[in-house]
Amino acid sequence: MQPTPKPFFETLHALLDAEGEITLGELLNANGEQTYGLLVLLLSLPNLIPGLNLGLAPIGGVGLMALGTQLAWGKPHPWVPKRIEAQPIHKGRIKEALAKLETYLDRLRWQEAEQRPLNRRWVGACIAWVGFLLALPVPLPFGNQLPAAILCLLGAALLEEQAMWAWLGAAAALGNTLYFASSFGLILRACTKFFHYLAG
Repeated sequence: MQPTPKPFFETLHALLDAEGEITLGELLNANGEQTYGLLVLLLSLPNLIPGLNLGLAPIGGVGLMALGTQLAWGKPHPWVPKRIEAQPIHKGRIKEALAKLETYLDRLRWQEAEQRPLNRRWVGACIAWVGFLLALPVPLPFGNQLPAAILCLLGAALLEEQAMWAWLGAAAALGNTLYFASSFGLILRACTKFFHYLAG
């Protein structure tokens, strides 16, 4: 049985607490195989912050679709444009959202007798789908926050190799899909207006 990996949140907090500016590329280089989970978190967390998610959801959703597709395809390390890697991280807001996420995750943390293997490919497919849901301009309550929370759970599952969190994320993704499907007509009209706005 493989040893349980060290919780990555400790490393992430240490990097965010360091003095000076830190770029996305530096964060990615520090975590090795857990790059996918970190990127999913970084793209999802801003959509949980009230007042900050306006306009970010479609961009983050497209990025998450690309990440999930690469993970489902079996790529060991995601491709990230150099220009994006050079972008600085706003540490204060990320730490604030990260602290809230950890509080919720602690309630889901069970001491398992044996660490179950995590199927990264199906997690990647789930991330790609929920990223699509996040990218939709949905005029519904929690239309952005709900898929963002699910993506944070899936990202945390990748970071800490928690199969149970991944299963919970998949179940929540199904619920999110049904929630959006119940208002398909409203979503379709909103998407049509959004694309007309982009075209105009």
